[in-house]
Amino acid sequence: MGVERLRAFLRRHRRIALDTSIFIYHLEPNPKYLTHTDTIFSWLERSESKAITSTITMTELLVLPYREGDEQRANDFYGLLSTYPNLDWIALNLEIADTAARIRALHRLRTPDALQAATAVHALATGLITNDSVFERVESFETMVLNRLV
Repeated sequence: MGVERLRAFLRRHRRIALDTSIFIYHLEPNPKYLTHTDTIFSWLERSESKAITSTITMTELLVLPYREGDEQRANDFYGLLSTYPNLDWIALNLEIADTAARIRALHRLRTPDALQAATAVHALATGLITNDSVFERVESFETMVLNRLV
């Protein structure tokens, strides 16, 4: 049932944003969410699919491999994700920073979350997939929280 709700969400949106947790659950196979992340990444491989994420996602993904001194895992993550089809990495700029500040002030999100939300707004994403319900405070896009699907 949860996978069908996720598929319906993906069909509803022409461009989605992906929060860091989606990548973590997929790259470090989390059994609780793997069926859902498999669905997301299979969808992303289709030519008509479009997704974005902030470059802050890469920062967050690489911290643990670097902390553990695992350069190979960091290189694997970077190599795989930086070339993933139909996934655009949006670098922060002053416009995104300004939007993030507004979102943070209005919705009381932490700075990394506000930057993710502002990146989604900037890229005209109509949906965001995450496992953090704080994004539901932002009305600029529809939020899908994975925990609600399992």
